[in-house]
Amino acid sequence: MTRTVLHIDSSARTEGSVTRDLSAQIVSRLGAGSVIRRDLAAPLPLLDGAWVGANFTPADQRSDEQKQLLALSDSLVEELKQADTLVIGSPVYNFSVPSTLKAWIDLVARAGLTFKYTENGPIGLLEGKRAIIVMASGGTQAGSDIDFATTYLRHVLGFIGITEVEIVAADAMSIDADGALAKAKTQIEALAA
Repeated sequence: MTRTVLHIDSSARTEGSVTRDLSAQIVSRLGAGSVIRRDLAAPLPLLDGAWVGANFTPADQRSDEQKQLLALSDSLVEELKQADTLVIGSPVYNFSVPSTLKAWIDLVARAGLTFKYTENGPIGLLEGKRAIIVMASGGTQAGSDIDFATTYLRHVLGFIGITEVEIVAADAMSIDADGALAKAKTQIEALAA
């Protein structure tokens, strides 16, 4: 049973967005007790040298300025930890995810918080969560050789420990918009609540 959903929208379009519409339908279908909303239409800051320096400074040695630089990232990681289900709306822009979603990923993929390195390789620390990715594209088919969006998201989510990943695809909409939307709605109806 879904208790808390982290609902992330990354479309630059706030009106008429297929991924926003479909992700909202999924969140409604899940009937979660709590929904944390993260709209990336207002972009997050990109990583810079000061942020990277703060991140690699041991937590007990960070200056107040470094703690402030990491405050947003800490908050985003906390949202992830609170959620048992993520619903991510991601249009395909130039074969990949929107830059705003990549910025979010950069801020939450943090060694020691969402993954750790071991002698056997990295281990994700956010196990036991489910992710539903809503993908919409003009011509890219989900899972195809040119789909660098869902394959990337599936990989990075697995890297931080989220391996139960489902894809709802309204793909190749420029070819058959009605068919793509009908297929996505069928996929939504088949999702377990």
